[in-house]
Amino acid sequence: MNLALPVLVPVLPALGAAATLALGKKAPGLARPLAIVPVAVSAVLALVVALQLGTGQALDAATRLTPTGGPDIALGLHLDGFSSLISVLVGLVATCVQVYSTAYLKEDPRYPSYAALVSLFTAAMFLVVYSGDLIVLLVGWEVMGICSYFLIGHHWETEDARSASLKAFLVTKLGDVPFLFGIFLLGADAGSFRIPDVLAAAGDGRLGHPTLIALLLLAGVAGKSAQFPLHTWLPDAMAGPTPVSALIHAATMVAAGIYLVARLLPVFLLSGAALVVLAVMAAVTMIGSALCALAQDDLKRVLAYSTVGQLGYMAGALAAGDREAAVFHLVSHGAFKALLFLAAGVVIHAAHTNSISAMSRIPGLRKRVPDAYWTMGIALVALVGLPPFSGFFSKEAVLTAAEHAANGEALTNGLGPASAVPEAAGWIVLISAALTALLTAAYATRLYLLAFHSPATGAAAAMAAASGAEHEADAPYSPELDEADPATAEPAAMRWPLWVLAIPTMGFGIAGLRSDWLPALLDGGSLRPSAVTAVIGTGLAVVGVLAAYGAWRSATARLTAGRPVPAGTGRVPEQAGAPAAEVIVADPGRTLLGPLFGPARHGFGVDRLYHALFVRPVAAVARLVRFLDREVVETYVRGSGAGANLLGRAVRLAQTGNAQTYLSALLAGVVLLAVLVAV
Repeated sequence: MNLALPVLVPVLPALGAAATLALGKKAPGLARPLAIVPVAVSAVLALVVALQLGTGQALDAATRLTPTGGPDIALGLHLDGFSSLISVLVGLVATCVQVYSTAYLKEDPRYPSYAALVSLFTAAMFLVVYSGDLIVLLVGWEVMGICSYFLIGHHWETEDARSASLKAFLVTKLGDVPFLFGIFLLGADAGSFRIPDVLAAAGDGRLGHPTLIALLLLAGVAGKSAQFPLHTWLPDAMAGPTPVSALIHAATMVAAGIYLVARLLPVFLLSGAALVVLAVMAAVTMIGSALCALAQDDLKRVLAYSTVGQLGYMAGALAAGDREAAVFHLVSHGAFKALLFLAAGVVIHAAHTNSISAMSRIPGLRKRVPDAYWTMGIALVALVGLPPFSGFFSKEAVLTAAEHAANGEALTNGLGPASAVPEAAGWIVLISAALTALLTAAYATRLYLLAFHSPATGAAAAMAAASGAEHEADAPYSPELDEADPATAEPAAMRWPLWVLAIPTMGFGIAGLRSDWLPALLDGGSLRPSAVTAVIGTGLAVVGVLAAYGAWRSATARLTAGRPVPAGTGRVPEQAGAPAAEVIVADPGRTLLGPLFGPARHGFGVDRLYHALFVRPVAAVARLVRFLDREVVETYVRGSGAGANLLGRAVRLAQTGNAQTYLSALLAGVVLLAVLVAV
C-alpha cells in the first residue's frame, strides 16, 4: 500500500480547515466547496485504504518524531480492521454533516469558521483512529476537545451555548488529566509509546502497574465518552448547532474513548478490577441515561441521553472482554444516531422549536417533513433494536458477549484468556443491558408518538392543567438559534443525507452474520446473536414499545375526552420560549416513571450535586483568592508605592536649589563625621 493514501486521510481535512478559515470571509463562495470537498475526498480515501488493506491484515509504519530521554515519540500509522472500519464511518458521517450544514446554517455569518472547525474536528478523529503512537493520539484527542468547545459555543451570544461549551471543556479536561498520567505510566512500563509495542508488552506481562494504568485511562474515557460520573456535559452540549451534535455523538468525540479502550483492550484484560469498574460504570450509565431520556421534553436532549446509554452498551461489551461487539455497535450506532440528529434538525427547522410538547400541538407535522418522519422512524427502530435493522444485530452482539462473560466464557478472541474477565462483570452488563433495552424501546416510542402522532388539540393542554399535571417551570431545555423560516421547505441538502445514512442503518447489521464478512475484518470471532439473548432482548424491546404505546393511548383518551377545541390550536411556538409554559400532551413518560419522572427529568440531581460539592467550593475559594489578591497583596504593593512616593516628597523638600544651603549641609556632615572618628 502506498503510505501517502492513509497519510492524506487526516491531512486533507486539516488543510481544508486552514483554507476555509483563511478564505471563507474574503471569498464566501469558496467556503462551502472548501468545507465539503476535502472531507469527502478523505472519506473516499479511507474507503480505498480499507479495501486495499483487506481483512486480517495490519500495517505499521513509524518514524521517530523526537527523543525524550525516555521512550521516544514516533509519528506512526497503525492500520487494521478496526481503524479501517471506524475511519469509513467518520468519513461518511462528516461528509453528510458538512453537506447538511450548508443548508442548515445557510444564513449564518459565522459559517466559514464553523465549517473550518468541523473539518479540523474530522481531521483530529482521523488522527486518533490512524495513530500508531499514544502521544500523537493524544494530540488528536485534545484537538477534538478544543474544537468541541468552539462548536458547542458557536452561538456564543446565548448564555446556554456559552455555559454548555465551558462545561463540556472543563468536564472532559477533568478526565484528561489522569488520562495523561495513564499514558505516561503505560509508556514507562512498556518502554515505548508505540501502540504495537504497548500491546506486545501487555501480551508478555511486562506491565508493572496494569490496574493503575487502566483506571487512569478510564478517567479520560469517562470524560470523552460521557460515562458516569463525567457524563453531565453531553446533554447540555445540545445548545450547539444540530449538525455538530450529529458529528460529536455519532463518529468523533464520544466514539474516541470507546475506540481507545478497544485498541488497548489487552492492557485492560490484565486487570479484573478495572473491568469490574468499567462494567459498573457502564451499567449506571445505561440505566440512568435511559430513565432520563424517558422524561425529557427537549428532542435533542432525548437523543443526547440516548447516546450516553448506547455508549454504555459499548463500554459494557468491552468490560465483557469483546471488543468486536463494542466496535460493531459503535459503527451501527454511529449511522443511526447521525441519522436521528440530522432528522431532528429537519423537524426543528419545520416546527421552530425543540420542545416535543410543542411539536405535539402542531397539526400535520409529519406531512410537512415526510423525509424526516420516515428516516427518523427507521433510525428509532434501529435504536430500539428490532430486526432486521442494524441496531438489532449490534445490540444482540453486546448481550451475547455479556452472556458468555457471565458464564465464564468471555469472547476475548485471543487477546487474553477468558478467565481474565470476571463473571461479575458479565452479569452486571447483562442485567443492565437487558433493562436498558426495555427502557430504550419505551423512550424511543414516546418520542415518535409525541412528536408526530399526538392529536393536535388544545384541549389536552387545558385538561392537563386542570387535572394538576403541571409541567415543571425549570425543565431542562437547550434552545438553539434557528434563523430558518418554518414555512420554507427543507432544501435537498438537508434531505438526501438522511437517506444516505438510512442505508447502513437498515443494512449494516447483516455484515456481522457471516464469519468471512465483518468478523474477518476485526478479530475473527463470531458476531451472530445467541438464541437466548435474541429472544430476551427482542422481547423486552417489544414490551417497552407496547408499554409506551398503551400509556400514550390511555393518556390521550383521558386528556381529549369531552373538551371542545379552542381557537388558535396548532400555533407554532416561539423558538425562544422555554417550555415552562408548555404542558406535554398525553406524555406516557409520566405514567411509566411515576414518581421518578421529576428526578429523571433533572438527571437525578447529579448536576446539582456537583454544583454543591465542587462548583460552589471552587467559586468560594476563587472569591477568597480574589479578596486576598486585591485586599492583602495589592495593599502591600500599594503601600510600597506609597512609601516610595512619600520618601520622594521628603527628598524633594531638601532640594531647594540654594548652593549655600547645600554647602552648609555638606560642611555639617564633614564635621559630624570628624567628631565621630575622633571620639
